[in-house]
Amino acid sequence: MDETHVVTCFLRNRGEVLLLRRSAEVGSYPGAWGGVAGHAEGDPDRAAREEIAEETGLLDACTLARAGVPFTLEDENIDTEWTVHPYCFDCERRDVETDWETAEFEWVHPTEILRRETVPNLWASYSRVGPTAQRIAEDSDHGSAYLSVRALEVLRDRAGSFAANDPDADRWPQLVAIAERLLDARPSMAAVANRVNRAMADAAASAIADEGDVSADENDLSAEAVERAAREGIERAYRVDERAAANAAAEIRGESVLTLSRSGTVLDALSAADEVFVAESRPAREGVGVAEELAATAGDSGPDTTLHTDAATAHVLATEDVDRVVVGADAILPDGRVVNKTGTRGAALAANREGVPVHAVAASDKVRTDDAVHPEEGDPAAVYDGEADVAVLNPTFDATPADAVSGVITERGVLDDAGISAVADELRGLTEWRESE
Repeated sequence: MDETHVVTCFLRNRGEVLLLRRSAEVGSYPGAWGGVAGHAEGDPDRAAREEIAEETGLLDACTLARAGVPFTLEDENIDTEWTVHPYCFDCERRDVETDWETAEFEWVHPTEILRRETVPNLWASYSRVGPTAQRIAEDSDHGSAYLSVRALEVLRDRAGSFAANDPDADRWPQLVAIAERLLDARPSMAAVANRVNRAMADAAASAIADEGDVSADENDLSAEAVERAAREGIERAYRVDERAAANAAAEIRGESVLTLSRSGTVLDALSAADEVFVAESRPAREGVGVAEELAATAGDSGPDTTLHTDAATAHVLATEDVDRVVVGADAILPDGRVVNKTGTRGAALAANREGVPVHAVAASDKVRTDDAVHPEEGDPAAVYDGEADVAVLNPTFDATPADAVSGVITERGVLDDAGISAVADELRGLTEWRESE
């Protein structure tokens, strides 16, 4: 057999991936659906990027999310042994520009792979780079909005696999176990739990509606219903996060604001400000990337941007003309406390001293249903890796008192303490699906 190394790349945008149907002119599998693919001669990483550039024109919009472990498959019909190197890239745009190798393309939920004629083992390729509960638990680079969507993708992918391969089987107990692993993956991030709970609750409600007025545990809660609810949950997550960002942009338009750490929702809103002061947010220094992205928009009427040390935050608030502090949130507690990257509490208290209002920006899905704070500890070596006998504290999150926060800007508008408490009550209702275990 011929031994050939190839790359298969999945471009992911808003929870969907790009599939390309191979044209009649290609040498293998014409008419079949696949990812961005091509021969990998020598360096698969370079080949993956070259193929994305050639087949889609989207390389400048792509960021590597995961490189999967290669695997080998044999196709006796064409006397070839393929070694497949799978990749997943997060892609900011959808304006695909195809070449002669592609007859048509679609952005679809990955589980559509299971329902189409594809190149061999395309689902196996995707499975090696798709999200998992373990990777969500270990991810220290992304915020809760991003990881909550990944959690819904895990639920969607497993439910879709069950639905496509054995649609008549009762998979509810297995899906409950998967959902519970996701609930435990990042206890500090309320959106992960709330969005998984909503998907499972919607699936259970769908089963009740289909079967009549009976308890959920008497119904066949199908994998298809869970897959559908997870898909809808992904689309809803992007929609409410964008609405929260739009509401925040309306609040801060033309202002001078101070921020810290990195929140995708906050970053989307900051373009409306006239001036932004960004704390570097040690030890991971997420603020540096935020400042760079804001600076890149300066030529398009973006805000003037100043990066400063964390230690200078109180000084900046005291000496610069700052109208408002705007931060993200990993969780909003029912009593109005804001859990966010360490440094938020100090910035809020310093702002209170100077009479500067403080707003958190977050979708209402980030409201917790309990008052637990999960600080998470970062790598001690990020603070000190010397040989002295020194204890190290590197908490990832802190909790800012409710009376230090002027309000939480959500997709529903600005919520005060009473509004937050009402949302918490609403979200508690989404946990009732667990009674059907």
